[in-house]
Amino acid sequence: MNTIKPWSSVFELCDIVRETGFAIHEYLRNGHLEKVYENALLHRLRKQGVAVVAQHPLSVRDEDGTVLGEFFADLFVENVLLVELKAVRHIVDEHAAQLLGYLRCSRVEHGLLINFGGPRYYIKKYILADALD
Repeated sequence: MNTIKPWSSVFELCDIVRETGFAIHEYLRNGHLEKVYENALLHRLRKQGVAVVAQHPLSVRDEDGTVLGEFFADLFVENVLLVELKAVRHIVDEHAAQLLGYLRCSRVEHGLLINFGGPRYYIKKYILADALD
């Protein structure tokens, strides 16, 4: 049985996540823990028929394949998009570096960094090619 996806490209999927995150920020505003926003985005995306996994484990490997450590992507959307969530006053370079590191290690092509903690909703898209430079 073919399931019709609510999106046709990763760019459309990014739009769905962006719009859903914005609606959550409008409703909840800032001031909650990151986990609240993670649960809200997980819930609302699933309601739209988007496959999402929370706290998805990904491994950091050495060149010979030895696992050096694990990290957990806040959300892994449709197996093509890593989403790193923050609930901080301001995004700093280390937050972007964290997501770029996740993209490098996982070889996932696309990532979104979203901050719900400021008075304004913040979202920025990153692409694996940016992380390899």
